[in-house]
Amino acid sequence: MFGGVTFMVRGKMCVSVGKGRIMCRIDPALHDAALKRKGARTVVMKGREYRGWVYVAAAAVKTKRELDYWVRLSLDFNKQAKASG
Repeated sequence: MFGGVTFMVRGKMCVSVGKGRIMCRIDPALHDAALKRKGARTVVMKGREYRGWVYVAAAAVKTKRELDYWVRLSLDFNKQAKASG
């Protein structure tokens, strides 16, 4: 569905790794602030923008610190996120 390997936490999508990017499920309230970071953009599927879902370019997560930021943001939201379906 997401075109890569998806990591589920507590039965909910957390981070997906695809060619040249990761996709993170984050708190929608933090969405606009997250987009200010290098390489981040809103996920758009079938013409619809999804707040709380962010693509991050591979070039923007080259270091452990950069990757950890996005993984932590996703894990923090996962605690309150609702499972799909």
